[in-house]
Formats: sequence, C-alpha cells, structure tokens
Amino acid sequence: MIQSLPTTPPFDSSKLSSRGSPNSPFANYTDSQTPTALTESEEFSAQSFSGSTSELSLDYNRGSSNHTQKMEHVLWQLESDLMAPEETPVSLAPPPPVNDIKWLLIACARALDENKLLDFDRLVEHACGVVSISGDPIQRLGTYMVEGLVARKEASGSNIYRALRCHEPAGKDLMSYMHILYEICPYLKFGYMAANGAIAGACRSDDHIHIIDFQIAQGTQWMTLLQALAARPGGPPHVRITGIDDPVSRHARGDGLAAVGKRLAAVSERFGVPVEFHAVPVFATLITRDMLDVRPGESLAVNFPLQLHHTPDESVDVSNPRDGLLRMVKSMSPKVVTLVEQESNTNTAPFFPRFKEALDYYSAMFESLDVTLARDKKERINVEQHCLARDLVNIIACEGKERVERHEMLGKWKSRFTMAGFQQFPLSSYVNSVIKGLLGTYSEHYTLVEEDGAMLLGWKDRNLISASAWH
Repeated sequence: MIQSLPTTPPFDSSKLSSRGSPNSPFANYTDSQTPTALTESEEFSAQSFSGSTSELSLDYNRGSSNHTQKMEHVLWQLESDLMAPEETPVSLAPPPPVNDIKWLLIACARALDENKLLDFDRLVEHACGVVSISGDPIQRLGTYMVEGLVARKEASGSNIYRALRCHEPAGKDLMSYMHILYEICPYLKFGYMAANGAIAGACRSDDHIHIIDFQIAQGTQWMTLLQALAARPGGPPHVRITGIDDPVSRHARGDGLAAVGKRLAAVSERFGVPVEFHAVPVFATLITRDMLDVRPGESLAVNFPLQLHHTPDESVDVSNPRDGLLRMVKSMSPKVVTLVEQESNTNTAPFFPRFKEALDYYSAMFESLDVTLARDKKERINVEQHCLARDLVNIIACEGKERVERHEMLGKWKSRFTMAGFQQFPLSSYVNSVIKGLLGTYSEHYTLVEEDGAMLLGWKDRNLISASAWH
C-alpha cells in the first residue's frame, strides 16, 4: 500500500491538471479523500488492453520558448538550494533537454521514487506544459503517465483505477473502441491468429473439440477458426466452447457472456458448424476443474489470451495462483494450450524500473497507432483513452494485490509452463509466414520474430506481443 504523501503542490493546481481538475482525463472519477466503494470482486477485476476514463477534454498548453524553459529550471533549482539548510551544498542541476518529454517523464518518476516531492511537483508542472492528447505519440502517452504519477504521489492510484471500472462507457461504445483497436493494431489480431493455427493443427483430425477460453471477451477470436473448421474435408467437427470471463463485465462486453453465446450461435448457423457454448462468469483465480465440464472423447484446447498476467503469482500471494492454474490445466491433459501475452516485464520490478519499462513499451505502442489513425481523430483518442490508459494507471500508481497488470517476458512464461509439466508445441510455420506477409500491409515497421517455436510481434526494435503453444 502506498503511504500517504503531501497532496498540495507549491504551484497553481490548475497547471498540474490532476484528477480533480476538469481538464484531467480522470476528472470527476474519484476524489482521493472519498474512495469509491466497490464490491470485493471488482477490486480484482481487470481486462487487458481495455478500460475507460471520462470523456477527455484535456488540451495541455505547449511550453514557452526554449530560453524561457531553461531559465525557469535554473531559477527554481536555485530557489530550492537557497532554501535548503546551510550545511546542504549548493549545486545547480543541468536544465532538462528542451522538449525531451521522455527524459522529463523519467525525471518525474525518479524524483517521486526518491521522495523528492518539491522537485517532483515542479517537474510535473513542466511536463503538463508539453504533453497533449492530440500531439505526437510521446505527448499523448505522457498525458496518461503524468496522471499515473500524480495519482501515485497522492496515494490515490487505486481509487482512480477502481473508479475507471465503475465509469466505463456504454457497452456498445466500448465494444466499438475495442473493435477499432483490434482492427488497427495487428499485434492482437495476429497473436490470436497464431493461437488459432496451433489449435487447428493440433486438432486437425478430431471430430469433437472442446475449447476452454480463459478470457473470451466478445468471442471475436473464434469466428475465423469456426469458419476454417467449416471447410475441413469430411465435414466440420462438433465444437464446444467454454467461455470464462469477468463476472462484472456485462457493460464492457455489451451484454456479457449471453451476447457471446448469441454471436457464436449465429456463426454456427451461418457456416454449418455445430457449436455448443458454456458460459462461466467466474474470475480465473476461482476456477475449478469441475466448472469446466471436461468430457471423455473430446480433444481439449485451452486458450489464455492476454489474461494470465492478471493472475497473481508468488510475489503477491504465497499460494501462487498463477502457477497453480497452470498445474490445474495440465491435470486435464489438454491436446494444446495457447498463450498470447504482452512482451513486457512489469510483474516484480520495483516502481522506477517498472515505470521505465512501461514508458518504453507504450511508446512503441502509441507510435504504432500513429500510422493508422490521425492524431486529431476522435476514434484514436477514444481507443487510447478507453483501451490503454487504465492499464497504465494500474502499472504506475498501484501496488500489491491492487496492481493487477503484471506482465512477464516470454522466457519467464516458458519457465512457468515447463515447471507445470508442459512441453512447447511449435507454432505453424505456414501461419507465421502468412502473418508476416499481412504485417507489411500495415507498415514496414511491424516486425515478426520466430523464436524457439514461439512468435514475437513488435514495432521497430521493440517486441510487444508473444504467442506460444504448449502440450
């Protein structure tokens, strides 16, 4: 739990644009003095690459001239040194690089990490003058990272994160934002495609297939797989899908798991594939084998799509639910298990290195969005606001069990699966080649790397999504 820190900065609060400001992305969602009351289940709910904030009206002013920025920095540093105790040596720190927002964000995080609150407040004031939701990628990302830093300083990050959950936009709106992200961000689409290819390959000759999806969301992943199974020589198999999802996600999904069932039924009728859907509205950490209705004679496929990092590990809970879930899945003898995860290290890292990792990861993510949607386009603002900002706040401002965005790198996932008794199931080289060709239609900067049977999707020199399969 973050200890309470002073909340009044030595400057006009309107410049800070913290959560209480009407210009803040999180305005009206929470007051650090009046925590939002939620059910216990909501405290642990999370959906990767999804979330919401209030309707943005933030438009940070750009900074003044380069000379003025340097002069202001020297003046406030001099003021700090003159006000320090006599025994404190006086030294002027070099001014920040002009308009280097990444440097400025790191300086803010370092000051907060070292509990230099006066420096932090002044650096944040400077940052608020150069970030913008309609600027270049680092300016847009900086808007949300500054909000997360301020929330951490005020020990109110958890309140913001919970409030974002309670103030999700209408279900149809959020579904639209998520669909836009899915269409413009090929990491998600092609990560799912790689997983589907592994399932289709493992079960190519089976007449009865049972897919257990640990975060079925809108069921989008299975539409293309069912269509492919319909064209299988000899006729399609009977497919049973068990969809697990957040029990309080009705608004986030449009109508919850019932809507997913209707969508799958429509696909079943359209393509002539017999589909049976079983909804399990339970958090993954509470799932037992009995809930999954595993039947003899069915080929079992288990899917973890951007979900497993939400399950706590030994650093949060001594019972280690993350590894326990993998052992439970292994006990069901699945034919294949597919994993799609963010390629980032935010699980056990302390605050400052975790902040820098998030900055590096989301810088690449926001930059990649820049090539598909114009900076001033409202759809892009909504996607970043409703599908990415919430995760950032959680990574930066929350700790302990309240920090649910706990990503791990592919190497760590390999260790966990191996310790649970799994062996790697190589992804289809044919599917990977198709994905690589399709990536080029988005941008030449998207990358695909095949690594020991797994696949890494990225932007330039940063891997963003990993896909792997196990048995």
